Amino acid sequence: MLPARFVGSERPAEKQIQNPHAFMNSLGILQAFLTAGSLPLRTLCQAQSIARLLFDARTPPPKLMNNATILVVDDEPQIRRVLRATLSSNGYDVVEAKDGQEAIDMVIRERPDLILLDVNMPGMSGLEACSKLRLSYEGPIIMVTVRNSEQDKVVALDAGADDYVVKPFAIGELLARIRAALRRFSSEEPVPKIETPELRIDLERRIVDVRGQRVHLTPKEFDVLRTLVIQQGKPLTHKRVLQTVWGPDHGEETENLRVVINQLRKKIEKDPAHPRYILTEPWLGYRFQPPSMDSEKRSPRKS
Repeated sequence: MLPARFVGSERPAEKQIQNPHAFMNSLGILQAFLTAGSLPLRTLCQAQSIARLLFDARTPPPKLMNNATILVVDDEPQIRRVLRATLSSNGYDVVEAKDGQEAIDMVIRERPDLILLDVNMPGMSGLEACSKLRLSYEGPIIMVTVRNSEQDKVVALDAGADDYVVKPFAIGELLARIRAALRRFSSEEPVPKIETPELRIDLERRIVDVRGQRVHLTPKEFDVLRTLVIQQGKPLTHKRVLQTVWGPDHGEETENLRVVINQLRKKIEKDPAHPRYILTEPWLGYRFQPPSMDSEKRSPRKS
């Protein structure tokens, strides 16, 4: 049962709860704990520990993050429920995957800002999933596991993880690690934006204008363009583009990439047969040549 300060009092409820915001968030997390039927009974009976974790009125509500999406990957439904309730109550959007393959598919579809990845999963392990995700995903990955040896941590970090959290963990510690990982990632170079009279590309808003006219790109076309643009002139191999856009298992399907590149050139190039932006690197792949105001002024008008 909960401590007496939360039940059995004749004081009005709003006076009993010094921090209503934290209390309402806590109710969601507590509900997730209670509906997790397979959790050990001793965990649910530790009322004082749960109360300290969920109902500490001295702790101000955390500052909510803006538009951050977290992918939770765990084969245990009750763990996913607890993490969803916790993260949602702290301002994050949450998507879920129950295994490594579903996580790979979800990353391609949802483009999460951070991944919480369980190590011990049937089929594709968390370590194998992490290695595959790193072929196409550059955001932070935090491994969550019961393994606590130094060697386990080394293996996880070598597989591509950015951080490592051992179960059981305090919610406050997990949230702090998530905030730190997102800060590190967001402090890197900003997403480039192309703005010239001929071509305007806003990756964050998914807007492409060619000579003042809005151009519609399919999701695959936009993802390929984004992958090239963010490299700011550096060439990318066919395999790297394919694995980034289609997924880790699609590195050899160059014909699919060639079709998308041709469609992109038709939509954004003045002369698709002689492209100025999306250039072919022979025997390697493609690169995006960022336009400059001076070069556009000097460029010939004829196509």
